[in-house]
Amino acid sequence: MTQTKTNDRLKALLCMAMLTALAVAADIFLRIPGIGGFLTYEPKDVILTIGAFIFGPIAGLIMSLIVCLIEMVTVSTTGPIGLLMNFLASGVFVGVSAVIYWRKKTISRAIVGLIVGSLSMTVIMLLWNYIMTPIFMGVPREAVLEMFIPLLIPFNLLKAALNSALILFLYKGVVTALRKSRLIPVRENNDGEKKRSNTILIVCISAVLVITLVLVMLIFAGKL
Repeated sequence: MTQTKTNDRLKALLCMAMLTALAVAADIFLRIPGIGGFLTYEPKDVILTIGAFIFGPIAGLIMSLIVCLIEMVTVSTTGPIGLLMNFLASGVFVGVSAVIYWRKKTISRAIVGLIVGSLSMTVIMLLWNYIMTPIFMGVPREAVLEMFIPLLIPFNLLKAALNSALILFLYKGVVTALRKSRLIPVRENNDGEKKRSNTILIVCISAVLVITLVLVMLIFAGKL
């Protein structure tokens, strides 16, 4: 039994490494330049979310962080600020979607998870664009607010919708191929593992939300 668990973990690590490498490749070679040099589309979140659906939300966050770090030192020109924004976008979308899906792995839960993940990512990125864009681009915050409806909200919603559609289209085939290649076991993780993973991620997302709201309140109070 112990040897079987060890083999399953090694296979899981190998599979996560493969998915992470694919996400990096998608980020580098399938990148579509966006407006102003900071709104770009790349399908890395499709692969990362599929990985999170298979291995859990914490694994999805770890893979997201690795991909964003590699992006910062390769194709990104926005440095640590870009790393922060990219990880927030990927982490919230991937994490929220996976938490909801992992509670009960059905197609309806996947759809609900992707919808909630898309809306959560859009809200978080609006707030963090309001916080960070003036620092990065040297524009007043009033100008950022004016970008919300014509630019930022449509961009984030369209990006999330496209990623969600690709995830739903590809997920079953990817899982079937991985199971046939014996890279992932047929059995599911137990409820205790799911509960611990979900609890940790909910705490992390709550912390991000609290920090975001505190920063926004400090801005309105004139402290930042």
